[in-house]
Amino acid sequence: MSFWRALLCILLPPLAVADKGCGSFLIVLVLTLLGWIPGIIGAMVICTRKE
Repeated sequence: MSFWRALLCILLPPLAVADKGCGSFLIVLVLTLLGWIPGIIGAMVICTRKE
């Protein structure tokens, strides 16, 4: 994961996972609405996951 992707995960978690699919986007969006920190953690986990 690049520095810019990590920064995007911190600032705008749903936008950071937009290219990973609709399901990932919705999960991170809900987590971000519940709290900023869970959204960041979810985005980091999804972005670092190998496919």
